[in-house]
Amino acid sequence: MRKFEKISFEQFKKDVCSDEDLYNEFIENNSDYVIVQDYEFTDEGLLFKSLPLKIDDPIVESIQNSVIDYSIYDAIKAGFTKVVFIIKEENYEIFRSTIGKRIENYIKVEYVFQNNDNLPVSIPTDRTKPLGTAHAVLCCKNVINENFAIINADDFYGRDAYFKISNFIKNNKINNEFAVIGYNILETITDNGSVKRGICNIKNNYLVSLDESIISRDGDKLFAKTLLGNNEIHVDKNTIISMNMFGFTPKIFDLLEEGFKDFLNNVDATNEYLVPIEINKYIKKKLINVSVINTTSIWYGITYKDDLNLIRGEINRLINDGVYPKNLWK
Repeated sequence: MRKFEKISFEQFKKDVCSDEDLYNEFIENNSDYVIVQDYEFTDEGLLFKSLPLKIDDPIVESIQNSVIDYSIYDAIKAGFTKVVFIIKEENYEIFRSTIGKRIENYIKVEYVFQNNDNLPVSIPTDRTKPLGTAHAVLCCKNVINENFAIINADDFYGRDAYFKISNFIKNNKINNEFAVIGYNILETITDNGSVKRGICNIKNNYLVSLDESIISRDGDKLFAKTLLGNNEIHVDKNTIISMNMFGFTPKIFDLLEEGFKDFLNNVDATNEYLVPIEINKYIKKKLINVSVINTTSIWYGITYKDDLNLIRGEINRLINDGVYPKNLWK
């Protein structure tokens, strides 16, 4: 639960007047509001924000648990015993107080800081954004010694996906054998606009390539263009998509460390060192094998503002069906 604080009209006027419509509604109704300390993941990292909500707004109850809470809850159910949060160091105190602290009684929690300090070479001084997801994983090298899975913290993957990736990492004994959870493309796209997805080219249940692409839909037709090269690529209703839930062995750290040197030699103000692009390189060099494990889960993410309502609706449905309790961390 974000910290709720009931505030008076004057307090609302003082702290939350940037939203004029909401401010006028408050004046008209003279209602009580709460300030909800919430967060979102952006290209610049974790962004904390204050949200003004009516005290009787159903959203107040529904956001007691965030998407990341449900991810951790599902991971615990699937047998995971440790979670590593990769955050900016300056966000540690507020992140732990709003997110980490409430789960520390249920699973071992560690924190890793992703920053641009202590790099082996200097980078442009105007580079402020994180160096990418592959760098984030590499930052975990000193705290992970076992097989592990990675996810995007603001994506809802579904419980079946956690059970399947957990089963893989528990049983995998081959150092260069990795896995990715595969979703049907129709379970990952939105009606609200184009999306970036990893298109899986599969042979005998193994990845042949993983092409990061922009996918759009026009009626029943699907279209895709690769991020690298802007090449058109065939997709249809049976295409399998990666949403960045991977199962790794510690071997990934050696691979990422070697590739990171090349990345730093070409880093600029905006480019990123990304997991799926590196995985694709390793496959083509025959350094790794990546099995594709299909899931029956439906993936939900927030690419567009309206996508949030889809996630809330699905989570509320699952709560009503008894899959999740209303309050995950009693």
